[in-house]
Amino acid sequence: MIDYVPIGLQLVFAALLAGAMLGLSSLVSRRPQSRTDLSPYECGVDLLEPGGKRYTIRFYMVAMLFILFDIEAAFLYPWATVFRDLGLPGFFEMAIFIGVLLVGFLYCWRRGALDWD
Repeated sequence: MIDYVPIGLQLVFAALLAGAMLGLSSLVSRRPQSRTDLSPYECGVDLLEPGGKRYTIRFYMVAMLFILFDIEAAFLYPWATVFRDLGLPGFFEMAIFIGVLLVGFLYCWRRGALDWD
């Protein structure tokens, strides 16, 4: 247990420091907020549309597919580096993994998840 005392002290110090910084920032920055301070502002362009704009489900479907295939690429890089060490079982496991992803991709393609019309 004596080995964990420095870790505990560091956590307590970090919590105290975070609380002190938050408290000081709230004390120092007491100024009234105007309407322009509370409005959304990005890249020097004023807001043209209301903030509650709805997006179609296709936007989210493409985003999910992008994340899915991005994660697939993240799994392929480490596999490619140790491909020779894994041998034939490692090849078949990755072939099954890519096959399942290919079936899912073909399903999404056939259902029209990638169509933007």
